[in-house]
Amino acid sequence: MVCPVCEQLETKIADQSARVCVIGLGYVGLPLATGFARCGYHTIGLDVDERKINVLRQGNSYIPDVPGERVAGLLAEGRFYPTSDYDMVHEADVVFICVPTPFDAMKAPDLVFVKNAARSIAPRLHAGQLIVLQSTTYPGTTEEVVQPILEATGLRAGVDFCLAFSPERIDPGNRTFTVENTPKVVGGLTPRCAQLAAALLERMTPRVHIVSSPRAAEMTKLLENIFRSVNIALVNELALLSERMGIDFWEVIDAAATKPFGFMPFYPGPGVGGHCIPVDPYYLSWKAREFDFYTKFIELAAEVNQSMPYHVVERIGQALSARGKPLNGAHVLILGVAFKRDIDDARNSPAERVIELLLRAGAQIGYNDPYVPNYRVGGDVFYPHPVELTSQPLTAEWVHAQDAVVILAGHRVYDYAWIVEHAGLIVDTVNATKGVAVGREKIVRIGTPG
Repeated sequence: MVCPVCEQLETKIADQSARVCVIGLGYVGLPLATGFARCGYHTIGLDVDERKINVLRQGNSYIPDVPGERVAGLLAEGRFYPTSDYDMVHEADVVFICVPTPFDAMKAPDLVFVKNAARSIAPRLHAGQLIVLQSTTYPGTTEEVVQPILEATGLRAGVDFCLAFSPERIDPGNRTFTVENTPKVVGGLTPRCAQLAAALLERMTPRVHIVSSPRAAEMTKLLENIFRSVNIALVNELALLSERMGIDFWEVIDAAATKPFGFMPFYPGPGVGGHCIPVDPYYLSWKAREFDFYTKFIELAAEVNQSMPYHVVERIGQALSARGKPLNGAHVLILGVAFKRDIDDARNSPAERVIELLLRAGAQIGYNDPYVPNYRVGGDVFYPHPVELTSQPLTAEWVHAQDAVVILAGHRVYDYAWIVEHAGLIVDTVNATKGVAVGREKIVRIGTPG
């Protein structure tokens, strides 16, 4: 028997009187919270980081995908209320959990943020609420981790309150596909749970696809990201082979991409980064062992991608050696420490490992990234000493003084022709210098002959 209060939620969603709470105001949560507020719902944005809350209360934003003017406008309209007070959960009809799901040093899932969010919701949980987990995780988390914590209150999931999983599909910096026009997937503990979650999400997104269970929705997210991980590993491995075979692999990709069916271009680089691709495969691999199953293919792809920073450092050393300069003591300028171009997100960026390996080899490191003013590396097994780096302004004198300039994130704001003009050696890991005609003899590109 479904709680009558849950039936009332459908009406509240339809007439936009439902109050939405989004827990975790990062790259996923803040766009989601402001998205619901723009759709007309009174939205509570909850985060334990007081610094974020203070920024938002001043009408500003720390996420490029969410303009400060949007935050200020929603605050003025009374549609968006940022807070660090978990007691506000009691006032919400729908609660989305959008907290980080990292892994630990041994690549095992770290669900401390999910567990803490669920434990904080539990004392404020009441009949008729809908709880939706969005954080990427292994199949079973919603039912095996979140549900028992919430049901410890005596309320029953699927009867007294609704529970669902709907994976986030945020691509930082993507101006074409945003939280408001990207289709969503939903898996509910019961069909009614899924229907209510879909009814709300349909108010913001053009299409909501319902699957049979939270586990199916959780696996959907992992498939999406592992698909990318495996294909990136494939081109990374072929790029290394092409270097030995004397083939420009970037030319090969461009040629293959002319096929109008059966092919999707992926590109090699210094490694993978962000909050999904370097992490998600390990979540599934860890869970698979419970079933005496070993995801060899997935783990091999992760191994290939993790090896790329080492290859980049090797190519830097070879390029310097060919010019009579040892890596030890060389001045190396890193361009771009974000995990991909044109964003300020440096989480799990391959730049971290590249820089640590260069420091360990004795190189002197400087960096520039217009989107990431400060960057911390080290303090781990790869380089034991913590190092705080600050982005330095690009000047002709500074670029010229470097023994090597290494492009790790191909930000479009860079004038690559100018960089090539003033640098003595460029190691390009992302083919950012493709259009530069003059000075190509200075450029070493990953995936091309040495």
